Amino acid sequence: MGTPELPVPDGLVLRPFRGVRFAVEDPAKVTSPPYDLISDADVEALLDSHPNNVVRLILPCSTPGDSSSTPHHAPEPPAPHASRPEVTSSTTHHRPSAQHTPEPAASSNHAPAETSRTTHHPRSAHTAPEPSAPPHNIPDTTSPTTNHPPSTDYAEAGRTLKEWLAEGVLVPDEVPALYVYEQSGPDVLQRGLIGDVGLTDPAQRIILPHEDVMAGPVADRLALMSTTQANLEPIFLLYEGDNGTATALVDEVAAKRRPLVTAHTEDGLTHRLWAITDPAEIAVVNADLHHRQALIADGHHRYATYRVLQRQEHATAHEPGISDSSTSRHDARRPHESRTNAGGPRETRADAGRTNTGSPTTGAPTTSGPITGEPRTSRPDADTPTTKEPSTGSASAGGTGPWDFGLALLVDSTAYPPDLKAIHRVIPGLPLSEATERARSFWQVRYYDDLASGLAALDSVPEPAFLLAGEGGARLLTDPDPVRLARAMPPDHSDRWNSLNTSILTEFVLPVVWGMRDDERTVRIVHHDTEAAARLAVRTGGTAVILRPLAIEDVLAVAAGGERVPRKSTSFGPKPRTGLVLRTFAID
Repeated sequence: MGTPELPVPDGLVLRPFRGVRFAVEDPAKVTSPPYDLISDADVEALLDSHPNNVVRLILPCSTPGDSSSTPHHAPEPPAPHASRPEVTSSTTHHRPSAQHTPEPAASSNHAPAETSRTTHHPRSAHTAPEPSAPPHNIPDTTSPTTNHPPSTDYAEAGRTLKEWLAEGVLVPDEVPALYVYEQSGPDVLQRGLIGDVGLTDPAQRIILPHEDVMAGPVADRLALMSTTQANLEPIFLLYEGDNGTATALVDEVAAKRRPLVTAHTEDGLTHRLWAITDPAEIAVVNADLHHRQALIADGHHRYATYRVLQRQEHATAHEPGISDSSTSRHDARRPHESRTNAGGPRETRADAGRTNTGSPTTGAPTTSGPITGEPRTSRPDADTPTTKEPSTGSASAGGTGPWDFGLALLVDSTAYPPDLKAIHRVIPGLPLSEATERARSFWQVRYYDDLASGLAALDSVPEPAFLLAGEGGARLLTDPDPVRLARAMPPDHSDRWNSLNTSILTEFVLPVVWGMRDDERTVRIVHHDTEAAARLAVRTGGTAVILRPLAIEDVLAVAAGGERVPRKSTSFGPKPRTGLVLRTFAID
């Protein structure tokens, strides 16, 4: 059976949704960093901070056939929902309560993980099998009718989500909204909008990926989203908004209105959340966004997962015996349609009486993309159906469902320029001495006794250059053999792509110099922290490869040309905090 035609937005669409939020006294304690920045030690600390921390949903801790390994605690009494007052918090730690032993690692303050979890969570090794498509084609070629059985971990996440909704730990907002989200702290201020972004094919040049994805993490997140029928954490999108009307409204709301939530997390940031529910204001936002392009800054694997899930759900809706109004295929895994808690009965369906307050205008001309400066040439044909109507919780032929959208934070990079940091590699089992000796035939090598001296030298030399660190100090690689380098770089990529340090690492250093591939089985990932990378290298008898951040203009140019930088090339920040607002398909 062929894949049914998917609804195609004719521009950048950010639809309001009924957010699901924690009704606890201290919201910071139930939040977490994004799932791929959490080590096992961090899981312990997060569960220590609050038994209902969102990490129990995004990285469930149970093992196959033994749900008891995830601690179950009586929920904190919910805050009254009727008035939903402003909540202010600061994160503190209590006596450990989690029932599992953390892996050795990382830091206790939620610093970037010194493990490979940034590419594939260890507990997910038994999850759904990997899609068979090449990694960069996962969203388009994975069979939409193959529903992989979820793991016990994700079944536990689904049960936990239902329990928390039933008990009032999680409570849906009464009306659909776009959410203004602010992160502030020392030298940090970022504001944006959280909503349902309409899903598009990269060929449409509306939402631009800039990194390849890998099959394992997509299968992992697909198992979680399919089982929970929810988007539990937003992806991070950037657009060049030129301080337009959407940004002006965001700043006005942040300056003049009372926030729904104020949370002070232990990384020194303050997070605030407001709801925009006025249909006229939502229309203003979408009119401003409609002709713009967005770059995926963080969340490539989750965006790819959104699109795989979209194809699966539409295929399921077209199966014989499944009516348009039927939701029976999800009854076993969706939250209840209505709940009763301490605050009384709650209607949790968004369907009744909902109007399309956030539809963009149609017929906008093709314009230069603000992010890239290049025209969007691959646009849907005039007779292609466009995404205009809100979800009713199920998909009909040619219609839309909640899986035609994905939870996203959208930030105007003109008003709030992103912080782009490097992601470092660690190769366990490759001692620094051996890595250096192999590199000597291809690179000029300088020797340093300590990491600090090596880092200072790295900052003073032109690209391409890499700092190796491990047992015995640091080694700076510069001035590669030009003939061997040129021979290693793929001729079907642009000169700009071939000049990126992550491209040279992936195509030349790892396979040619060291005889290995840059994949999640061989190479460990460490975000930002050079000292953490060096420690991990020493602990694993390996070598850390320290890189400088890519230039933002290079990333944008590569994306504009339809190329993808190698995996884990960029770390844009500040990343949205997980747990401030969730999205479930039944409530959306």
